[in-house]
Amino acid sequence: MKSMIKTFFAGAAIFVALVAFAPEVKAAGELDKIKEADKIRIAVFSDKPPFGYVDENGDNQGYDVYLARRIAKDLLGDENKVEFVLVEAASRIEVLQADKADLVLANFTVTPDRAEQVDFAKPYMKVALGIASPEDAPITDVAQLAGKKLIVNKGTTADSYFSKNHPEVELIKYDQNTEAFNSLRDGRGVGLAHDNTLIFAWVRENPGFVTSIDFLGSLDTIAPAVKKGNKELLDWLNAEIEQLYKEKFFNEAYDATLKPVYGDSVDPETVVVDGEIAQ
Repeated sequence: MKSMIKTFFAGAAIFVALVAFAPEVKAAGELDKIKEADKIRIAVFSDKPPFGYVDENGDNQGYDVYLARRIAKDLLGDENKVEFVLVEAASRIEVLQADKADLVLANFTVTPDRAEQVDFAKPYMKVALGIASPEDAPITDVAQLAGKKLIVNKGTTADSYFSKNHPEVELIKYDQNTEAFNSLRDGRGVGLAHDNTLIFAWVRENPGFVTSIDFLGSLDTIAPAVKKGNKELLDWLNAEIEQLYKEKFFNEAYDATLKPVYGDSVDPETVVVDGEIAQ
């Protein structure tokens, strides 16, 4: 019996020694995982032109997509090494928490509530709320909305703003942008509240409607978002965006994707971030 006990402790001692002197196995970091997969998964919209949409050829296009491809190029050496994950506004946080995307570039406005659930990088766009309505019955003051139906998208800043500040307004909520704007065309609401940058583009393509309120609430910013605590990818993104500020990349992106839609109706300085308000 004593010999068995001695043998046991001798074996245990050898095991402890081997563990102590074994080389440390380091868990792969988030950037290493992306590089090993040889692709980065970026969440974008499929129905929010000119920011994120799928064109007639089935290709992803828009301002957010333009940035996504540059991120893939700088991180992986090829702008095509990006897997686009299509999301609705209300699912942007969920795709990060469920590890279905590495980052979100779906026109994600920075808010305190969202910052408790995801980590935002430096901003790449300015935005406020706007309202589109029929040109023959324009909503020029929020007071006109009391007791009326206003169309919004679920999970957007418009949804949050009116839910918190204007309970007297009846909100008609949709998951998809296409559904929401079709609802406005069909007269199911007296107006539609959304990012003013999107409203500016939509009314130019849809005669009979106007941007009846072009600035509502506060001036906010749009930024990439990563899963809470993903510091490695966040730090890389912040360094990347700082470099893109220096290159005036976002002016280039504006000219390539937004100016053809806005024309001269929008001052680029009201949209483009070049570092002066970076968080």
